[in-house]
Amino acid sequence: MIERTFVAQRTREYYIRKYVEKTLGNVGISTISLKKIPLGEKIVIHTSRPSLIVGSKGANIRSLTKALKEKFSLENPQIEISEVSNPFLNANIVAERIVSSLERFGSARFKGVGHKMMENVMNAGALGIEINISGKIPGARAKSWRFYTGYLKKCGDVALSVRTAKKSALLKSGIIGVKVAIMPPDIVLPDKIKLLEEPEQVVAPVEKEAAAPAKAPAKKKRTTKKAAAKKEITKKEAGPAEAKESEETQPKAEEPAEPKTAEVTETEEVTEEPEKKSEVSDS
Repeated sequence: MIERTFVAQRTREYYIRKYVEKTLGNVGISTISLKKIPLGEKIVIHTSRPSLIVGSKGANIRSLTKALKEKFSLENPQIEISEVSNPFLNANIVAERIVSSLERFGSARFKGVGHKMMENVMNAGALGIEINISGKIPGARAKSWRFYTGYLKKCGDVALSVRTAKKSALLKSGIIGVKVAIMPPDIVLPDKIKLLEEPEQVVAPVEKEAAAPAKAPAKKKRTTKKAAAKKEITKKEAGPAEAKESEETQPKAEEPAEPKTAEVTETEEVTEEPEKKSEVSDS
């Protein structure tokens, strides 16, 4: 049956992963993937410390390939190692570091370990993190502590992209379980709204016409009654010749309205009298 072959293949891959993790130990292994290639089978190990896996002059790689050939009857296994760029965003590496620190310092300092690891994960750019430590920490009775910060989804399609890992630490008081859930920064949330910036409007410069704008016409001065009376007095004081020159040089005023006609006629009579006197003197 085809189903049996698929199940047998998956179980074989599972045992290979567990054997590689147990053989290498705590070397910061993130994931182990198996690929089928024409030359044989390829095992890709993603780790944060590749130098520990390779060993001195590749001794660990040679011993691991020999063990895989003998135990799992692989024809030509090829081991490839790839380094994890940011280990604090990987849940498996974070859980492994918590376990190693608990085994080294004991369960009395579990609070400091949890807070320190949570701070490092948030500084790496994660949106949220949750750490659950359960067991005898410390005391005779078992209990669980939860460290959390940021934003973490637990339901819906977005929760499937949350990175989770489970590890266990073996102490004198018993086994302590560690569960880590990290929300990566590259996750796309459905309720995230991005406001678009208003585009800048670029206006093309308009060429100015060479012709200068037409000047506004000059306003004509209006003559009032007082101004007309002053002009009459100055004409009487001045001689007839000066009066003529002033009349020629000064611009002609606008014709006054109907009620001012009488005043204009009087001025004309006044100006005509000195002309007659001059004629008599000449004779």
